[in-house]
Amino acid sequence: MPINILMPALSPTMEKGNLAKWLKKEGDKVKSGDVIAEIETDKATMEVEAIDEGTIAKILVPEGTQDVAVNDVIAVLAGEGEDVKAASAGAAKPSASAAPPKATEVPAAAPAAPAPAAPKAAPPAAAPAPQAAAPAVQGNGQGGRVFSSPLARRLAKDAGIEIAMVTGTGPHGRVVARDVEQAKSGKGLKAPAAAPSAGPSIAPTMSDKQILALFEPGSYDIVPHDGMRRTIAQRLTASIQNVPHFYLTIDCDIGKLLVAREEINAAAPKDKEKKPLYKISVNDFVIKAMAVALQKIPNCNVSWTESGMVKHHHSDVGVAVAMPGGLITPIIRKAETKTLSTISNEMKDFATRARSRKLKPEEYQGGTTAVSNLGMFGIKDFTAVINPPHATILAVGTSEERPVVRNGKIEIAQMMSVTLSCDHRAIDGALGAELIGAFKQLIENPVMMMV
Repeated sequence: MPINILMPALSPTMEKGNLAKWLKKEGDKVKSGDVIAEIETDKATMEVEAIDEGTIAKILVPEGTQDVAVNDVIAVLAGEGEDVKAASAGAAKPSASAAPPKATEVPAAAPAAPAPAAPKAAPPAAAPAPQAAAPAVQGNGQGGRVFSSPLARRLAKDAGIEIAMVTGTGPHGRVVARDVEQAKSGKGLKAPAAAPSAGPSIAPTMSDKQILALFEPGSYDIVPHDGMRRTIAQRLTASIQNVPHFYLTIDCDIGKLLVAREEINAAAPKDKEKKPLYKISVNDFVIKAMAVALQKIPNCNVSWTESGMVKHHHSDVGVAVAMPGGLITPIIRKAETKTLSTISNEMKDFATRARSRKLKPEEYQGGTTAVSNLGMFGIKDFTAVINPPHATILAVGTSEERPVVRNGKIEIAQMMSVTLSCDHRAIDGALGAELIGAFKQLIENPVMMMV
């Protein structure tokens, strides 16, 4: 029986990916654990391993194809003893009504158990892949078996929606997170009598056609969005719409920090080639200070959920790193426990691998806060958009000489402005002020970070 190889979900939020390269060709034999392809997600390029043995009978999605939906069939594997030509012919003309004979989802790194086959009676899906790919499971709903993703069931439960009343648009009629979000506004709900009432009208954004009509033909080029840019747009739009932001700005005197940085770097040990083993930056101090500040004000080291506040034990600080086409936020785990030299070396490694899209999902997913530093571009101050599940993000401006008044006299000091964005659902104004005050105290007196 031929085995369908599906486009894998390499992260919980992945909906589409680019099939960058096939490492096996039609007719090649593979065994469990063989790397067969490279998939580009919005954040990284990852290798995909086979979980079954057999022969590549047919490659359905050629390398270089972009925006391949999760769970789409990308190739067909002929099992041991099967006729490769027959399996290839069957893949070329799939039956529109029949479920795949054996659907397996390829894991990102380690072999995993194959996903169960979809029910034969279920019609094929006509919509894109779900937000969080997961095997369909049996639920308790009206009319017998209801197939839905775990994320969809959780969202439906939180919204008080009976999952059986939601129309599924995922593969083989499965209910996915997108369907539940539609159902919240009254769309996509099954109704035995009358159709559901339409949700509140929202003024639509301008269509591509309307925008292009404003410009003279030939006066522009269109560069298609890649997966990273689409994901950034979706996540930050959702954040600014759903997370009530407020902002707190404060000026910090970093004169002592700059002196300490110079002394630390001058005393850094050298390797065999006489190169220093580390070189501390101002941003390394910022990361450490933010991590320690969250420990001093633990009620800010939180994530908002509808069911309760998640209070984190450690400060996992994400740091925005610019890369071609967008940005990524690798995370310094337990940053409050690490030395400045360790933080510095981790950030250098993360930045190098981020720009070549070699970070692993666990290296950039999660975290309890984030830091975005545009000081190197001469930006004095700015506000940053919170990246859920974080409740805060610190925007760091440039350091510069400014006149300040001390004891009635004007003096010149090395000042740096920082702005803290807070999720008002989780952090109130006074609490946010405590956090940025704790940060200011630490960054102005760096020796306190070591206590």
